[in-house]
Amino acid sequence: MHVNESAEDYLETILILSKQLPVVRSVDIANEMGFKKSSVSVAMKNLREKKHITVDSSGFITLTPSGREIAEMIYERHRMISSWLIRLGVPEHIALSDACKMEHVISRESFEAIKEHIK
Repeated sequence: MHVNESAEDYLETILILSKQLPVVRSVDIANEMGFKKSSVSVAMKNLREKKHITVDSSGFITLTPSGREIAEMIYERHRMISSWLIRLGVPEHIALSDACKMEHVISRESFEAIKEHIK
């Protein structure tokens, strides 16, 4: 169930926004990510075609089970890697930026090993 880094970022953003807002719309994603609404619309079409999201007639975006699984995996990686780097003494803004990059490229095996080590 591999998707590209951009799709992972969109799914993660939808997950985070769904915890903060009653409904998630394309404009919310555009504002959160700093992208044009037209770019977000193209991305939502691709995620919908891959069955990672649904969009209802009001434009409300919901993660499907596969979309939620990807989003939660990326979000867990982001939270764990950034907090680990901060505990290692990396300044927070650098840790958050690095975690955004690392969360996409680290293998499942390496992430699980780090997770076990941190525990």
